Amino acid sequence: MDGLFDTPAAAPAGGSGGGLTSPPGAHAPLAVRMRPQSLDEIVGQQHLLGPGSPLRRLINGSGAASVLLYGPPGTGKTTMAALISRATGGRFEALSALSAGVKEVRSVIDIARRRLIDGQQTVLFIDEVHRFSKTQQDALLDAVENRIVLLVAATTENPSFSVVSPLLSRSLVLQLRSLADDDIREVLRRAVSDPRGLDGRVEVSDAALDHLVAVAGGDARRALTALEASADAALRDDEESAEPDGHRPLLDIAEVEAAIDRAAVRYDRDGDQHYDVTSAFIKSIRGSDVDAALHYLARMIAAGEDPRFISRRLMIHASEDIGMADPTALQTAVAAAQVVALVGMPEAKLALTQATIHLATAPKSAGVVSAIGAALADVEAGKSGAVPAHLRDSHYAGAKGLGSGIGYRYPHDDPDGVVAQQYAPDDLVGVDYYQPTDHGNEREIGARLGRLRSIVRGVSARGRRR
Repeated sequence: MDGLFDTPAAAPAGGSGGGLTSPPGAHAPLAVRMRPQSLDEIVGQQHLLGPGSPLRRLINGSGAASVLLYGPPGTGKTTMAALISRATGGRFEALSALSAGVKEVRSVIDIARRRLIDGQQTVLFIDEVHRFSKTQQDALLDAVENRIVLLVAATTENPSFSVVSPLLSRSLVLQLRSLADDDIREVLRRAVSDPRGLDGRVEVSDAALDHLVAVAGGDARRALTALEASADAALRDDEESAEPDGHRPLLDIAEVEAAIDRAAVRYDRDGDQHYDVTSAFIKSIRGSDVDAALHYLARMIAAGEDPRFISRRLMIHASEDIGMADPTALQTAVAAAQVVALVGMPEAKLALTQATIHLATAPKSAGVVSAIGAALADVEAGKSGAVPAHLRDSHYAGAKGLGSGIGYRYPHDDPDGVVAQQYAPDDLVGVDYYQPTDHGNEREIGARLGRLRSIVRGVSARGRRR
């Protein structure tokens, strides 16, 4: 199910439907016990919970619409479904697309139709709705359109690609975001002190808290599961050492590392290490050391670095240090950024890895940087000059009278598609801004560029090179 907001065993169709809204038992996992019981307890997602927002109106019971909640695990999808059910006073039914088929869907709808005769609304929660086939999703359409059920569906995939259009058009689509570090830290602190959680039986050091935040990766369920494992180990050790009553064991980073079998990555996203590791990552790619680049990528991923930051650096590097030596490098980097945006972590780490390998092993050239740098330097030095008359816009009355467009040669009229013609302002005729290297694709560009320049500049005897 959905991480932090997983249900205990969901109520079967036709049952009480109270699985999500009933208080969890004392032996339930910490993440289940700490599931928010009210709107005020929800951490994060403020972009969806502002005053007057559709989601807030639903949770407050002042709206009625089916909803598709789209976002990473552990961000609150199932909790919000439970709060909507509680606010509407409806009966709650939960299905998982992993186990339910068309038969189960129709059974729930039949029960909901009978309840509606008695004036009782049914909230149908479907987790992993993207795993439903088109036939299964189509089975929901009539019930959703006629509000026989109030559908709350959760998915970790972009519903635009995984949910049929008729169901999309009948639902509000709301995107949840991975929880920020401060959100995860608040969830952990609340769990340590809350009577539903650890009830203050342990203390947690700042270093241990930071490590728990880092391993969470924006997933509150993962953070609480790690906290529970660490606290259980510390409490057992405390009992075995016969500490006096009232003693509270301290969870330090060593205890957390031991409990979750994962070493803390020494990486401060707001400090020097962030910049040092990022710098080493880019310089390793520039230096074509693919193994070192993968090491630094792994350090950033393990430390919970924002994957959008990593993808931005890859896109910049693709033009800055590779450019036309391998034009497909930028395409790969952009594609990796799209995977980060559309799929998210942890799966997106594969696309980031692929882009890193591509860029590190690609031929290198700083030609793009040098070309725009030289062109900007001339412009900033005042070397602009007038646009040659034959290149000026001629699509307005009186243009010809001003000489605009007269004498322009249309390259496609030539069999080779290239004609002798002045394009640059007079002061810049013959200036070469782009200097291709002999690396990769630029070797071919260099040979072709020389021929292109000689043809284009054939009419001018004033050309100069630098």
